[in-house]
Amino acid sequence: MPFLILTRSGFDDVVANVDTPGAAFLVNPGVASDDEIAQLRAAGAAVQVLPSTVDPYDSAGVEAALQAAAREGEPVWLERGTAAPPAAPAAAREPTSQAEDDQHEALHHRLVKTAGAVARAALRSLGSPGGRQPMAVPYIGFGNSGKLWVKGRVLDESIFREQTGEDSRWSNLVALYQRLESDEVAGARVLAHFQGQTFETVTDRGGYFSFEIVPPQAVPGGAHAVELELPDSRGQDGQPVRSHAEVIVPPPTARFGIISDIDDTVLWTNVTNKLNMALMLARSNAHTRKPFKGVAAFYRALKQGAGGNEDNPVFYVSSSPWHLFGPLVEFLRVQGIPVGPLLLRELGVREVFKLTSHGNHKLEKIELILGYYPDMQFVLIGDSGEQDPEIYTEVVRRHPRQVKVIYIRNVNPDPARIDALDKLIEEVSATGTQLILAPDSVFAASHAAAEGLIHVDRLASVRSDKKEDDSVLPGA
Repeated sequence: MPFLILTRSGFDDVVANVDTPGAAFLVNPGVASDDEIAQLRAAGAAVQVLPSTVDPYDSAGVEAALQAAAREGEPVWLERGTAAPPAAPAAAREPTSQAEDDQHEALHHRLVKTAGAVARAALRSLGSPGGRQPMAVPYIGFGNSGKLWVKGRVLDESIFREQTGEDSRWSNLVALYQRLESDEVAGARVLAHFQGQTFETVTDRGGYFSFEIVPPQAVPGGAHAVELELPDSRGQDGQPVRSHAEVIVPPPTARFGIISDIDDTVLWTNVTNKLNMALMLARSNAHTRKPFKGVAAFYRALKQGAGGNEDNPVFYVSSSPWHLFGPLVEFLRVQGIPVGPLLLRELGVREVFKLTSHGNHKLEKIELILGYYPDMQFVLIGDSGEQDPEIYTEVVRRHPRQVKVIYIRNVNPDPARIDALDKLIEEVSATGTQLILAPDSVFAASHAAAEGLIHVDRLASVRSDKKEDDSVLPGA
């Protein structure tokens, strides 16, 4: 995937964040010295100096450069999104000091805007569907016998097509942009119908809506459909636009629940490097992305429990934006990982890849889940890459009786990080709960079997799943 680099600040950002071997850089004349270009080429990068200077503030010139660079259908990452030029003359637009450099957005803060510049051109060539109308996009809800939680979003957009394993990286980029750039509808009335009753709410400025439904009759365990209606929007049949939200209520057979992170726990996204995460999302989809080794079999074993038919509920809490709900659910289904409610983050399109703290979001959503099931214990699963151990330890402090065990996948070998984890393990152990630092899914599954969380016979399937993944996935 080529990188179109137009300014010095962009050159510094890209070189610092992109693995040089195999990378392709298209660089504006004068941005880098001959020695720097020679060093990049010696490190395995393909570097091409543009034949003429492209003004980063000239949208027509930038789009022409993009189209020229992507003539083989491969997506191009633009170093800087086009923008209205400042009042200064063109010659003064290029930063001339460190202070001016600091005023420029970092590369990973500009990726979404950049993806849009590329994808808009692709959408024009592919043809945009006409007659768009508001639609209610429901997320998977959850609840207990006396209360249901339903969430969704109203968008002014056509239904996204399903992706396949044959989709090109260009198609993946366009699909990603479509999801990130969907137009939300604020102030829309939404009705929810369940057990003969109707509940009403209005979308917020991000287009999101939520219901806490207290039905007149007890809700049995299983999956239930809540009908959603947009009373002020009409479909082609002249009737109000409708959809259905699936809501999961744990059955009486459930002995415990599972709350799992997604980023770097179930799916490799490298969330500690937002640039690489963006590139991964653009290059792949649910059919080509792969889970961590053995995760699918381990999560199936936890859902089935030691009895084999417990149907323990699985919840996913992630800092990924709600824009990616569809691709994440599709990923779980394609990879054979149990599907359950996903509690994601409300972000605007320009905030999706910002380096912001996500601890409060995860803690808040875990508190929401625990509040619905005060008498249920939970297995918490995460990774050591960001704040999962700290977040889960705080959950233990607040709800020591509701946490059965914590599994942390060790993805950060830094000695300082290991020392910090040792202190958390000691603190959690003092409450009677275990925090297990697991190198892989087989290790975690073996511990779970010993604790009576899964049937010992399921260990073979976890080992087999990991072995199968070893044959197609690099790394440990």
